Amino acid sequence: MWYNPDIFPDCSSAVFEPSYWQQHNAITGSAEGRGTTLFLHYQGHDLVLRHYRRGGLIGKWVDDSYFFTGFSRTRAWQELILLSKMKALGLPCPTPVAAGVTRVGPFYSADIISQKIANAQDTHNLLLRESLTQQIWQKIGQTISQFHNAQVYHHDLNIHNIMLDTSDKVWLIDFDKCTFKSGNNWKVDNINRLQRSLNKEQSKYSDYHFSPRNWEWLLAGYYA
Repeated sequence: MWYNPDIFPDCSSAVFEPSYWQQHNAITGSAEGRGTTLFLHYQGHDLVLRHYRRGGLIGKWVDDSYFFTGFSRTRAWQELILLSKMKALGLPCPTPVAAGVTRVGPFYSADIISQKIANAQDTHNLLLRESLTQQIWQKIGQTISQFHNAQVYHHDLNIHNIMLDTSDKVWLIDFDKCTFKSGNNWKVDNINRLQRSLNKEQSKYSDYHFSPRNWEWLLAGYYA
């Protein structure tokens, strides 16, 4: 277990259990994805608790267990270290607060707690309601470029993992399985993943506010 003592002065493994936060009436909301993400308010801090769950085909058979090959190789530890390094580089990403790994025999499960990005919502939900300006689309492209210039590979770069706050600042979230990656060949594929994500959502909703012109604006910001 690792934790920030400024936020959790007397931390225990209980902070990774939803029941602990229910008992303290600290849950302010939740979001459904691969698993349930809980939003918490604790001692003046707005936090996000995420339990690592498997996706894809294997996720239909194995919920949240991973082979243990050392603490430094666990999903929680690797994301924690990556977030810390990205914050040191000034990249707009969540601030890590705590991470925990529970080992049972050859397997482990894991959790991570980060600070919630203030006054922000994911861009997907925004596009369900309204169009974004050219300036914001360019900011999204510029932000992705920031991460790519720092050689950060986002494994799941999709529109749900791009946040926009009330100051129109763009943030990236959910850095599970992400890493620093050398070279440049992967960058085009990475940004194309985002385009596929937008096209997929557009095909599901008749009033989704995304167009080829918007993508041109995003690319203009990315390559600026």
